[in-house]
Amino acid sequence: MYKRQIRKLYLAAVFESFALGNAAWVALLAQRGYSIGQIGILEAIFHVVSLSGEIPSGVMADVLGRKKVMILSRIMSVLSALAMIFSRSFWGIAIAVGINALSYNLASGTRESLAYESLKAYGKESEYNRFSATEMMIYRIGTACSTLLAGFSLALGYRKAYSLDVILGIFGVMTALGLSKMTQPAGSDKDGIGMRCKACVTESVLFLRKNPKIMGLILVNSFVGAVSTLLLFFLQAKLPETGLNPSLLGPALFFMQLGAALGAKLVQYFSCLRFRGIVIFSIFGIVAALGSLLLGNPYIVIAGGFMAAFFDDFMEVRADIILNEKIPSQQRATLISVSSFSFSVIMIILSPFLGWVFDRI
Repeated sequence: MYKRQIRKLYLAAVFESFALGNAAWVALLAQRGYSIGQIGILEAIFHVVSLSGEIPSGVMADVLGRKKVMILSRIMSVLSALAMIFSRSFWGIAIAVGINALSYNLASGTRESLAYESLKAYGKESEYNRFSATEMMIYRIGTACSTLLAGFSLALGYRKAYSLDVILGIFGVMTALGLSKMTQPAGSDKDGIGMRCKACVTESVLFLRKNPKIMGLILVNSFVGAVSTLLLFFLQAKLPETGLNPSLLGPALFFMQLGAALGAKLVQYFSCLRFRGIVIFSIFGIVAALGSLLLGNPYIVIAGGFMAAFFDDFMEVRADIILNEKIPSQQRATLISVSSFSFSVIMIILSPFLGWVFDRI
């Protein structure tokens, strides 16, 4: 039973990660005549909505049930793609971007919580290590393949590209509908939804106060992960400046994202390594990636980006495993969402600073 559930969750990761329109959304908007300034505003809208919806989406998963929220997440992805197809104005696209952000929020933490509870119900918690690593690897490969096909998306045009995303999204909804419920939602059925949400948030805050090491792990993972992610973004921007042939940019980005997939998969074989050691390795990867810029060779920069992506997911998967082992079932999605929320806040703070630094390298 649990193996069937895990296979469905893997399939859900495939349909969530592979999206032609989302992978090339900036280029597709530019093709439609939108300026870089307008696209920048839309990117900001995405992050504002994502930041605002992160913790509430986790509470929803714990209170209403994780399967229901997974289904809602996939429905939102379909609605976002449809809105992109039919929007004819900037604010129509802004709504589509906001819906897309919410679809990510609803899935974030929910999928991991459902997987852990599925394994726990059959006494197979020890296999979560393998699930987390494999699921992240699938997600990264799907994203990398979407990026590699960005030129194909542009050739299709936004209507056809997003139409394919609608079809993939429908398959994602069908996959989510086939998932099994594993735990009762938090709170008593006799309580109203508002009271159950309040109780879930209160108990989550109390848990973090009583377990400062868990909060410390969340903050360290969020900070190092944000630095690694931003470093990878800026390395991508620097590649053309180092003399890389523009036709090789897609394959270069694909190769760097494969580093993330490899890091996510290999971490399961280092379960004996303490999290402190993993953080040290990740810092080493960041320094090596940053140092690659000083040499000015595009292929060395690509190798540096591969290392940054590798250590980012190597650490992220291990942190996810530790969190799921330590946090209570009834607030699992909420507390995992706290981790995602912390990451978003740190990203917003660090983005302009690191951008300023990279402009001077």
